[in-house]
Order: sequence, then C-alpha cells, then structure tokens
Amino acid sequence: MSTLQLQRARKSYLQGPLVTVVMDGVGLSDFHDDNALHLARTPVLDKLFNEYGITPLIAHGKAVGLPSDGDMGNSEVGHNALGAGRVFEQGASLVQTAIESGQLYEGSTWQWLVEGALKEQKTFHWIGLLSDGNVHSHEAHLYAMLKQAAHQGVKKGRVHILLDGRDVSEQSALIYVERLEAVLAQINASSGYDYRIASGGGRMTTTMDRYEADWAMVERGWAAHVLGQGTQFSSAKAAILATRAQEAGIIDQFLPAFVIADEQGPVGLINSGDSVCFFNFRGDRAIEITRAFEDKVFDAFERQAVEVRFAGMMQYDGDLKLPKRFLVDPPVIDRSLGAHLAYNGLKQFACSETQKFGHVTYFWNGNRSGYFDESLECYQEIPSDLVPFEQRPWMKAAEITDVTLAHLGQNNCDFARINYANGDMVGHTGNLRSTIISIEALDLALGRLLKGVERLGGAVLVTADHGNAEQMFERDKKSGAINYDASGKAKALTSHTLNKVPLTLFDPLKQCPLLIHNSEQSLGLANLAATSLEILGLVPPDDYAFSLLRRD
Repeated sequence: MSTLQLQRARKSYLQGPLVTVVMDGVGLSDFHDDNALHLARTPVLDKLFNEYGITPLIAHGKAVGLPSDGDMGNSEVGHNALGAGRVFEQGASLVQTAIESGQLYEGSTWQWLVEGALKEQKTFHWIGLLSDGNVHSHEAHLYAMLKQAAHQGVKKGRVHILLDGRDVSEQSALIYVERLEAVLAQINASSGYDYRIASGGGRMTTTMDRYEADWAMVERGWAAHVLGQGTQFSSAKAAILATRAQEAGIIDQFLPAFVIADEQGPVGLINSGDSVCFFNFRGDRAIEITRAFEDKVFDAFERQAVEVRFAGMMQYDGDLKLPKRFLVDPPVIDRSLGAHLAYNGLKQFACSETQKFGHVTYFWNGNRSGYFDESLECYQEIPSDLVPFEQRPWMKAAEITDVTLAHLGQNNCDFARINYANGDMVGHTGNLRSTIISIEALDLALGRLLKGVERLGGAVLVTADHGNAEQMFERDKKSGAINYDASGKAKALTSHTLNKVPLTLFDPLKQCPLLIHNSEQSLGLANLAATSLEILGLVPPDDYAFSLLRRD
C-alpha cells in the first residue's frame, strides 16, 4: 500500500469545502501605534476573532526549520510547513551546517567552480543578497566562500552585491558593504590577490525578480553584473551615497543598479570561462537569473550570453533542475498535504496573485512544480500589478476572492488554499498608511469569501505565514520602545517579524470540533496539515504534527 494512502475515519465534517486562507505577513502584536492590523478598520477580522477565538502559532525559527529562534520566518518556509505537516531543516540551516563541516568545499560542484577559476587564471564571481537577514542569504556564507577560494589559490574574485533594506533595516547597506570590504581587504593583503566588489543594486530593482513578474529587473542585473553596463562609480559606498544624495529617503531595496569602474573601465565583467556562484539559498528570487545563465533558448530579454561555470547555493527548482549544479542539497519534502489529498481522491484548488502564486503551489507542495493529479487539482494565478505596492495596496485581493468563489461554486471542491499578499508586500515598503489600507482591503475581500463559503456549507481556516504588517516601526529589542532617526522620525521596519500569527476556524454551521486555544505545547504552522486532514475525515500520518482540533 502506498505511503500516501490514508485511513478514512469518517466522512468530512463539512457539507462543503474546507478553505485555508493565508493572510501573508499578518502577525500578532501587543503594540498598537505601528500595528496596521490594529489601526485598520477590520470589522470582518474583529468579528471572526471575537466569535471564534485565536490560536497563536509560531511561524519563525526552529518551528519552521530555521537555525535559531532568532531567525524570522518567511513565506517560503511558512508555506513549506503549512503544506508538509512536519518541520524540515531549511536552506539557512543546511548551508550553515555544510560550511561549518567543510562538506560544501568537499563537494564536486565547489571543486568544479574552483577548478574553472584556477584554469588560465579566470575570475570567480559571486552574486547575491548582501545582508544577515538569513531569509534569502547570509553574508557569513559569502565570506566563508571568499576566504576558502583564496585559500585554494583563486587569485581573482568579484562580488556583485544586491542590497537588502527589506529583511534588515531599510538603510543599512553601508554596514554590510563595509564588512565585505574588510573581508576583501584581508584577502588582498596577500601578494597577488585581487578581490573586489564589481556591481550591485537594490533587490527590488536588480536581478531578484520572482515568478516572472518583472523580467526587466533581471535584465538590469545582467547588464550590470555580466556586461558592466550602467552608471559607474569608484566604489559601492560611493554609489550608495550618491544615490541617497540625489534621492532623499530612498531605501536600500530600491537603489538602482550600478557598476564599479576604474581608469580601465568596469572592474568585474563576467567573461566566458569564468566561474559564477549565486549565493542565495532561497529559490524564488534566484530562478530567473539562473535561467539567464543556463537556458540555451532564452527570449525574456536580449541576453548576450556567456559560457561560464554556474552554480547556485542550492537547487532552486528540483523539478526543472535549476540550476544544474549546486553546492548544498535542498530539503527533501515528501508526503505533503497536497500529495495525500490527491492520492486519496480529494479535489483541490489553489489561487493567489503572481507575487505569492508559487507559495500556494510550489512551496506548499514541498518544493515541487506542477500537479500531483491534474484531474483533481486546479491552480489559478492572478497577474500582479507592475507598480510599487504602496501605490495600489489593495493588490489583487478582490480578484482572488472572485476567482475562488466562482471555482468553489462551480466545482465539487474538497479543499482550497489561497494567499492574500497584501500585508506582506505592502508591509515591506515601510509605508504605514498604505499598509493600513492593504489590511482593510484584505478584510473586505475576506468578508465576501467567508459568506460565500458559508453558503456552500464549508469552513475556513484563517491564518498567516509570518509577521510583518503588525509591526511597522523598528523597536528596541529589550524595551520595545520605538527607534527614531536623527530628525525624530520613527524608523520604518520593512522586514518580517518574530511575532506569532493567528489561526481561527470559521465554522458558522458548527460542524467541526473547536480548535485548541491554549496549550502547553508549542503550536506552529506545521500543525495545520493534520488539522485539515482530520476535518476532511482522513486520519493524519503518524509523523505529522498533531491536529489542533479539541478532543473534549
């Protein structure tokens, strides 16, 4: 019997579908003055929480497979946990372990990259997000590889930096640049070594697009990193300071692409024969630049291809085999909730806008592309707007609701999952007013969804994948007091948070047992998979995190 076969304890508790709503980036906070969830007018959520209560869930740190409880959760690991029903060690932990043990350097891919750089004195390039946010990457991983390459005799190294201001403080780029420059100076102190920063740009303007939302970002990165085309500066520090002087208040994630040049021109063109490592471990914003380097047939932009030895920190898409070579094996997530439901004949629906579509499909399904059983599954993507999120904070909440209700009304669906991206994508801008509006738009859409599911005799699990919108200002870690800049303005927080997230079961027909509201055990996102299976009448696997339905 297949390991995907589950026992049926009963028929579903429900007459209609079970829907899981992920309010992306909407956590719980006791502070109110920067809490968009508190400041927004949210009659639907207020009534929902008051009538059905809140079960707080841990959505960060070890509860979602990250190295420590000081690590913020993110949408990728959050949706992995929601869909997997168990906690798997994630990219940050896997890379850290591989570096500390030396396993990364013993692997064939690292040796292949070093061999390429040593051959005919070629250059070893690193591209990636320069910060210690530990969401997409960590600066320590880069520093370790730089030092190891130099130790193995690679004389020429170039770093192409993507500036954060999203998972870390919004104007912290110079801190990370100075740290990197110190590491490079240490390497260059040995005779014959030439390691430099070659190009860069903000993560939301350069290279790190995802889900093919804006290929122009990748094209700008390709021009700067590979071709050395773009505004030239003598150093990364000079580029950052000049841009800030020209555009007051610009935050790091939106800094334009730049190229470092000396009297001979750009210092770090990527030429055929060079070795290139993309050092982000998270996959969603690494896939497109990987395709630009690896795809033989490529028409997203005029590429001017180069033949290099390219590898990623991890394999970003196991089904598409992108990239072909990688330094650390990704987590193997099997027997996900979606796989179990498909094998046991239940119909599923998944929907979000472009910015989070991969989360309710690829990441939810255990880093797996495509369908388990196309006859039982339907995935629908709503194209995101190509404008700054703070300018249209309602995003596509209304359209996601329209499409979901239409599908549920026309199909005999058992389980649906949707993601409202508002709280996270607008929260990342640091704009409190727009984030408040984004939560109000979410609330309005959620109200229509709940009414529609109630008419169908179903129930809705309302939760989030991590915090963000509930804390929009930087706060002192010990006192909780707001941090202010020199002008007396509260410093915006653009990153995720360490806060718990809400879980509520909307069950107006009172068909299901109640949820656990208080427990001595730590409750996390992984508990939702068993909860969903139990509501649908299936016995969860023994190794799944336990169901949150009450037993009394």
